[in-house]
Amino acid sequence: MIRTYAEAVAWIHGRLSFGIKPGLERMEWLMERLGYPHRRIKAIHVAGTNGKGSTVCYLRHILQEAGYSVGTFTSPYVEQFNERISVNGTPISDEEIVELVNVIKPLVEEVEQTELGAPTEFEVITAMAMYYFGKMNIQDVVIFEAGLGGRFDSTNIIYPLMSIITNIGFDHTHILGDSLEKIAFEKAGIIKAGVPVITAAEQEEALQVIFEKAKSVKAKAYVLGKDFVIKDYGAMENGERFSVDTLFSKYRDLTISMLGFHQVKNAALAVMTADYLRVYYSFIIEEEALRSGLEKAKWIGRFEKVCDKPTIIIDGAHNEEGIQSLVDTIKAHYANKKVHVIFSALRDKPLEKMIQPLADIAETITFTSFDFPRAATAKELYEQCEHPKKECEENWQAALKNKMSEMKEEDVLVVTGSLYFISEVRLFVKKCKKQTKTR
Repeated sequence: MIRTYAEAVAWIHGRLSFGIKPGLERMEWLMERLGYPHRRIKAIHVAGTNGKGSTVCYLRHILQEAGYSVGTFTSPYVEQFNERISVNGTPISDEEIVELVNVIKPLVEEVEQTELGAPTEFEVITAMAMYYFGKMNIQDVVIFEAGLGGRFDSTNIIYPLMSIITNIGFDHTHILGDSLEKIAFEKAGIIKAGVPVITAAEQEEALQVIFEKAKSVKAKAYVLGKDFVIKDYGAMENGERFSVDTLFSKYRDLTISMLGFHQVKNAALAVMTADYLRVYYSFIIEEEALRSGLEKAKWIGRFEKVCDKPTIIIDGAHNEEGIQSLVDTIKAHYANKKVHVIFSALRDKPLEKMIQPLADIAETITFTSFDFPRAATAKELYEQCEHPKKECEENWQAALKNKMSEMKEEDVLVVTGSLYFISEVRLFVKKCKKQTKTR
């Protein structure tokens, strides 16, 4: 029996030692023993290389503004573990985590003794979410973010109202494959028979895979740029303005506070999804709720300004596509500023392809590291860059303090790389700001 929250989270994280095990057999076993809670959930399933969390955030806010109670399952967390399972953006309580672990733990220990083997950390957390939303706290709708890939991701036991594939890019290639076709095949694995799929995938080879999968299971596919279109895009000082034409409506002069054209695409996915829910599933979503939801949506750790004077932006750009979106956003909003970059990442990422675009726009670039098993050292990153003003500092707190003391007030500091790194930086900056205010 687990008695405290600390014990519960320690037990969950202890499952990390079992690594990543693609496959649904253990999840299906757990769901059967739990009484098939996932079958009671009205779900929307989101997969893709980048933008999953932001798309979930936009859609949740739209549905909330329309009066619905919305559950979300997302990963990884930025501030606290509980946020992975949330209701209307509020993480579930420590007591609920303990309760869920005490339900799941005996079953995990039982299945470990079978030929199916030990469930992973992600499978355990997914099973907790399924039980929570299927038995403990049923919601009007629950949005599930796939963890890795889609076809064999543990979230793929659900049969959703709709599926969303944000985009296709190169990430986790050692598991998902080294071509866009292979990666798209894994992402398209979330498409279910007769369930519509909405996607912002752009490459022809990726779209062809999605179309073939959708056709094979008689699911209608809706593609950004073809079936729903972004128009009149313009960058604002503190956000983006754009219009979206769906198959059913025209939405003019929508605004979001999250910066970057990639966020406009994510918002357009949410708009199309909401419109489809309204037309085909009788969700009552007025235009004002849609507008208000988009405006209110914020997703921490994604081009988030955490400090003024100097401006400090943190962004969890953890792969090649994410870095390119970050660079494009900097060019659109801070073209006339001196931009300093602090970067740290996991060593299994395409580091050279991530570092070069950052070096191209940086006045200075500092490489650092953080306490994580797969984190690259600052020296490893430093050696892959040719920037004339590059620096190396293994201690990221020291790197951050040093750079902040050197910068001019009008300069911009961008801290980016691994989401695990960004999570630590965000907490550190918030703590520093709090201490400054209390002096």
